[in-house]
Amino acid sequence: MNLLFGKIFTIFFLICCISLQMPNAQAQKASKQEVFNSMQKVADWQIENFWEAGHGRRVHEPTNWTNGALYVGMMKWANLSDDPAYTDFLTGIGEKTEWKLGSRLGRYHADEHTVGQMYLELYRKSGEEKMLEPTQKHLDFIIYHPAQTSLHWNTPFHQDRWNWCDALFMSPPVWAKLSKITGDEKYLDFMVKEYKATTDYLFDKKESLYYRDDNYFSALDNGTKVFWSRGNGWVFAGLTNIIAELEPGTSEYKYFVKLFKKMAKRLKELQTADGYWAMSLLGAEFYPTPETSGTGFFTYGFAWGINNGILDKDDYEAVVWKGWNALQECVTEDGMLGYVQPIGAAPGQAWPDRTEVYGVGAYLCAGTEIYKMAQ
Repeated sequence: MNLLFGKIFTIFFLICCISLQMPNAQAQKASKQEVFNSMQKVADWQIENFWEAGHGRRVHEPTNWTNGALYVGMMKWANLSDDPAYTDFLTGIGEKTEWKLGSRLGRYHADEHTVGQMYLELYRKSGEEKMLEPTQKHLDFIIYHPAQTSLHWNTPFHQDRWNWCDALFMSPPVWAKLSKITGDEKYLDFMVKEYKATTDYLFDKKESLYYRDDNYFSALDNGTKVFWSRGNGWVFAGLTNIIAELEPGTSEYKYFVKLFKKMAKRLKELQTADGYWAMSLLGAEFYPTPETSGTGFFTYGFAWGINNGILDKDDYEAVVWKGWNALQECVTEDGMLGYVQPIGAAPGQAWPDRTEVYGVGAYLCAGTEIYKMAQ
């Protein structure tokens, strides 16, 4: 009798343990209309406030990397919504900048290339050469005058190469898009060579995460290694934008997909119970404040991976919906996305009434893929 009771108790205990895990597997799912409405509200708020400072942000130059990241998400939203007003907004930016990449930090700096992602996507829609030519000439110059600098941070002209992880979102997708559009593999070859050099330098093979730059190789934060959420979000989202331009089965495709899957596996383990990723990925207990830019980019990457058959839906769908639901908690009634960590290079602080354009870009990227998943 005691043996039978023991078996029954064990089974009951196991059922309870499984039940405790069910909320993660049964994360609340939104309808397509709900996702669409949320994206529209956030996009409209951002456009309305684009030229005005406030909510913790200043007005950035149109070619600034912050805006470049916004345009990536806004371009995806423009294509999804099929409302010409959003494409017109982006085209107006291109006309204002004369379709040139940024120049404030120098010709080689990855941040100045970010806006090129929007230019090339608009070129795909219209075929107007003026949208393509300045970017192509800019990258041609770099190919024929490549930077000879070291990846070490404390060396001259070090940011002429991609020696900080943010750069892997800013510049490589531009090279991949240009290669696909023109059919010229020299752009892809250059990008892959430089990307591998950066990854060999900044990627921690044990954690499957990127250091922001070599200043963090030996740094500790509350006793944990410092892997910045948004920094890794830049990489994870950037990988999707690269892979989308590659031919399946090629060596380049296999390389980037393998890296993407490694990061996905680790990032899944690091998502917090409330759906966010902490600003310091290994130090969630020390950074309990929600943060939406890293969370937005991670959610986008996971959803894109599922939609494109790279990540298994059964393994990762709950991660996506938890991330999306967490983001929804940070959108105000009028459409402002809060809890965006300000410009920086390491874990820090975020506030409910502070936003930034790159956070909105991440949100719109995520929403575009979530819309495809929604019923």
